[in-house]
Amino acid sequence: MKIIENSIEGIKEAAEILTSNGIVAFPTETVYGLGANAFSKEAVTKLYEIKRRPSFNPLIIHVSSYDMAKEYGIFNYTAEKLVKKYWPGPLTIIVKKKKSKVVEAATAKLETIALRCPRNIIARKLIRELEKPIAAPSANKSGKLTCTSPGDVFAKLNNSIDALLNGGDAELGLESTVVDCSVEKPCIHRLGNITLDEISSCLEYKIAFSLQSEKQIKSPGQLLKHYSPDAKLLLNQNKPNRGDIFLSFGPHPKEIDGLTLTESKNLEEAAKNLFTFLHILDRMSEAKGGVPIKVAPIPSIGVGAAINDRLLRAVAK
Repeated sequence: MKIIENSIEGIKEAAEILTSNGIVAFPTETVYGLGANAFSKEAVTKLYEIKRRPSFNPLIIHVSSYDMAKEYGIFNYTAEKLVKKYWPGPLTIIVKKKKSKVVEAATAKLETIALRCPRNIIARKLIRELEKPIAAPSANKSGKLTCTSPGDVFAKLNNSIDALLNGGDAELGLESTVVDCSVEKPCIHRLGNITLDEISSCLEYKIAFSLQSEKQIKSPGQLLKHYSPDAKLLLNQNKPNRGDIFLSFGPHPKEIDGLTLTESKNLEEAAKNLFTFLHILDRMSEAKGGVPIKVAPIPSIGVGAAINDRLLRAVAK
């Protein structure tokens, strides 16, 4: 894996690798994405193989603008309302797809397409330099911990991909909220930093979310088993003992190994730290012979609901 620094020359180099059907990890405001030229069957196939991702699980197609998105998807009133409120930003919208050069494999041969215009300027510059959309799931092996820092991308994917475009740590730390606007009653398929209440407020009616995956997967994040460290996770733990590894919420107990997601109980800070800290504690667990990671209860309000969604999927069988 080549490390490419963020610069005009670096973005051009990353775009050239994508043009040549290579795979490039790149930053977004949510997490690091694993990018492939969305017009290349060879690149998209390679991406699925690297991720060990099931072919029925579609990819998010990243665009640099709403105008670009409209080349690939049909945006109804609801989708357009959300775009105007939240793009560029951590929101993926599923719409009916148009016939285009986006390869069938990237959308899992569905009649819908998941589109996102990231807020991260490096990501948008890369898409503009490529002059094509980028198909990009999160930068990790399928089902494993998401990477939100260049160091974790390097550690997990060093021998698998062509390059890493270094954009520092991700700003938000959780994957984008996914809203399905291709159905009569829009629903959320994945929780994120844009909360269910915020989406409902924008649309002026209560929108639904179900933890269970659908029979037909329409977006990333719907598989029940997902986001898992190698170590066993034990959720809703209030009383860690000496020798435990503990991921706390609030002040960390003295003489207990581990980290706190947020000392001040700030849920946005907790979301930003979640995957980075789980990577650290996963390595700590391995060093201690596979000790489980105990996780404190986290309130399921606001972005806390998205944090708990990730943790529940991480422990699913």
